[in-house]
Amino acid sequence: PDDRPHRLLFLVGGNEYFLTDIRARYERNPDVEVRTLDILADVEREPLAHQVGRLIQHMLAGSSDYGDAIREWFTPHLKWADTIFVDWCLAHAAMLTTLDPGSTRIIVRLHSFEAFTIFPHLIDLSRIDDLVFVAEPLRALTRDLVPRLRQPDAPHTPVIANAMRLDRYRRPKAPDARFTLGLVGVNAIAKDPRWAFDVLRELRRRDERYRLVLIGKEIDGSQNATAAAYHRLYARDVAELEAQGAVRRTGQTDDVPAALADVGIILNTSVREAFPSGVVEGVASGAVPVVRDWPFFAGRKAGARSVFPEDWIVRTPQEAAERVLAITSSEDLWQKAGAAAADHAIANWDWSVVQAHYDRLLLGS
Repeated sequence: PDDRPHRLLFLVGGNEYFLTDIRARYERNPDVEVRTLDILADVEREPLAHQVGRLIQHMLAGSSDYGDAIREWFTPHLKWADTIFVDWCLAHAAMLTTLDPGSTRIIVRLHSFEAFTIFPHLIDLSRIDDLVFVAEPLRALTRDLVPRLRQPDAPHTPVIANAMRLDRYRRPKAPDARFTLGLVGVNAIAKDPRWAFDVLRELRRRDERYRLVLIGKEIDGSQNATAAAYHRLYARDVAELEAQGAVRRTGQTDDVPAALADVGIILNTSVREAFPSGVVEGVASGAVPVVRDWPFFAGRKAGARSVFPEDWIVRTPQEAAERVLAITSSEDLWQKAGAAAADHAIANWDWSVVQAHYDRLLLGS
């Protein structure tokens, strides 16, 4: 409408980590009125988000007391908003699409793990305008998992990177950072930090100056038997390498840019990823990237190479070690490689660049 600000509603289910900069941009825009609905903040209605069985029964029957409760909860917000941005493709996204959105534009963002849940299959895609992905491998995988996304009447599926202020990571590095490998985020088995230990051992067979710093929360082995088995091996490796002075752990930190200032090589060791923010932040700091060719996507058209440049990608710990040795063979070569990678990251993924994509998505401008 021309006579009032654009009404933008953010619908969330508790996790707003990737939303901060996006929401702040539009809160500062006088032509946009912003509201947030966090379904977990409503103590009385919040249990509805955990009743997936009732959600499925409603979808099969077409009407139910459960559906009536959702309608009563969401309809006032739906009527108010011109655009609703749903972050995370989870229960709240499926709940919203049980309602006819009318003229309200509905946008849902899928990050990664949601693709492996039931919720992309429960969403009424006819009631979504855009299903946003943070990386091309994830979009290709989800289009295979949810065949309705390949039909002519499917929503648009743009790929837009996470909002990251990368300029704040670029800080001077000490010369000895050249021999320090960094791994950001080791709290999930999918991150496979033990692959980094194999790389480190390969390097230290040639030169014992190489060491590894683990940044962030570590693996929780209490989730299931698989996690427990992996955690035992991980703990054994860490104990061995710490005793050699080869590994250091920072734990969770609120100042990642400071932690990355001592890192000269940033590793990505995951078996699968969508858009690994920790790697991009490390690259922006001037650390040279060494990215595993994610095995989960091996052989698919979209994988690590559809996110990162070819020369960043390695297939084995041995290839990773050879890349590190080549780039760190001199301080000058290492610094130039780090600066070039940082320039690429900031030019492609800094919020100053990505925000224009969100303007077009949310406001059509």
